[in-house]
Amino acid sequence: MRDADSYRAGEAIAGQLVELRHQIDTLELEFARLAREFDRCDYFIEQGYTTGLDWIRLNCNVNSAVAGDRMAVGRCLDRLPLSTEAMHERKLGFAHLIVLARTAEAVKQKFDESELIDKAKASTPGRLHHICDHYRHAKDPARFAREQAELVEQRRLKLSTWPNGILSIDGYLDPAGGAAFRSALEPFARKHGADDLRDRDHRMADALVELVCVKQTVSLQVTASVETLVGVPGAPGGETEVGTIVSAATVERWSCDCSVTRILFEGESTVVDVGRATRVVSGPRRRALNARDRVCQWPGCDRPARWTAAHHLIPWSKGGTSDLDNQVLLCHRHHWMVHEGGWQLVRTEDGRLLTIPPPTRFMPYLRRPD
Repeated sequence: MRDADSYRAGEAIAGQLVELRHQIDTLELEFARLAREFDRCDYFIEQGYTTGLDWIRLNCNVNSAVAGDRMAVGRCLDRLPLSTEAMHERKLGFAHLIVLARTAEAVKQKFDESELIDKAKASTPGRLHHICDHYRHAKDPARFAREQAELVEQRRLKLSTWPNGILSIDGYLDPAGGAAFRSALEPFARKHGADDLRDRDHRMADALVELVCVKQTVSLQVTASVETLVGVPGAPGGETEVGTIVSAATVERWSCDCSVTRILFEGESTVVDVGRATRVVSGPRRRALNARDRVCQWPGCDRPARWTAAHHLIPWSKGGTSDLDNQVLLCHRHHWMVHEGGWQLVRTEDGRLLTIPPPTRFMPYLRRPD
């Protein structure tokens, strides 16, 4: 009975939402019409504003994008009679009109509403935007190419380091660059089975780190004491060349598969000896690992060998050898889980690899960056 009541209540609310949305769309259309008329007056100039859009933005409490969209629809109303009628008939929403108006302004006299109206009725506003991009390209490929080139020139990426070492990333890419970026990340952002509880944002962040680590040879200088490498209590952390402090566990993970150069200091700053850089996992040994393991050896993981690092079951900093029996391939995420994540990966007498989760915590984890 409760389910039936809940269904009826939901049905009533659904009807109210649809009706209210239509009323809002109707008001938005009237707002767009008035915005067009207002832009033709001199009132905003006498009030000290340079454009009607600026006056609307500041006095109607909306941002530039909202004001600009309404102005665009208002300017194009005479070119959108079929779309306006369809909106009154509840076959389109005001959001559809925004997309069509922006398209009309882009292709100018080449715009033909009749070529898009049926597609608009069958599409969401987001899908219509995609359709109209194709339409704009078909009508004026040269202009479309210029706009794409301008977007490339507007690429931005800002990296800010917090006092605790967290790197904040802010930026935007052009459509082509963004598509390439996402296509590169997506393979790394897939879930690792049913026990992977990371949300998508977490997986995308992990994918970015993994992409950087496996797609190219990263040159990262880390200074660490011998005490840090072997995990002596009270040892300082490792320090990257940009001054970021990292844990001994991270240094241990990086040292699994890297080039190590011995530099001996006398006191705090005088270099007395520089050894030759030595690759922990050499080319022939790495090729042998790839041929033997083929994929990440974490149970259930299928990351290919080219996306993995060579992990020492017993770290070489703790006396582990560089023999193949002491090495396995692990993808970035599972390699991190073994070192920083507190998991253990052990080989049984019959050669199987077992994963042992970290001890259960009865206290909250450290705060997220926010």
